[in-house]
Amino acid sequence: MFKVRVLTLAIFTFVTFGSSVLANHSVNTPIVKLDIEKENVDKLINNVKASYNPVVGQILVSFNLAKQSAVTIKLMDALGNEVLNLYNGTLEEGTNSHVFETAEKINPGFYFLRVASGAETVVKRISIK
Repeated sequence: MFKVRVLTLAIFTFVTFGSSVLANHSVNTPIVKLDIEKENVDKLINNVKASYNPVVGQILVSFNLAKQSAVTIKLMDALGNEVLNLYNGTLEEGTNSHVFETAEKINPGFYFLRVASGAETVVKRISIK
């Protein structure tokens, strides 16, 4: 899908006469900017959402897969080190939701949830309290 935005640029000519400045406004010159937006159709992993439930110590992960594929879900620390390997297997296409128990396995702090399939990887930040 192509989205075209037309911007109008006003060109001013500034002329100095002694201590005064005169501005002359010329004809508007249109500038055409093309924004090429790829649809989510090209992406294998879409709409990744991650949340933490501190009452029961669970991480909820939901996402859409465009086709059946092998998926890995990992919890990483701020330095990129793997803290927990949450899932490694094949998932069907469509919406997938998974709940992972983390009670007493990780310390409170900020982490990154990494969902990978093939060459595509999506990373979401998550706060564990």
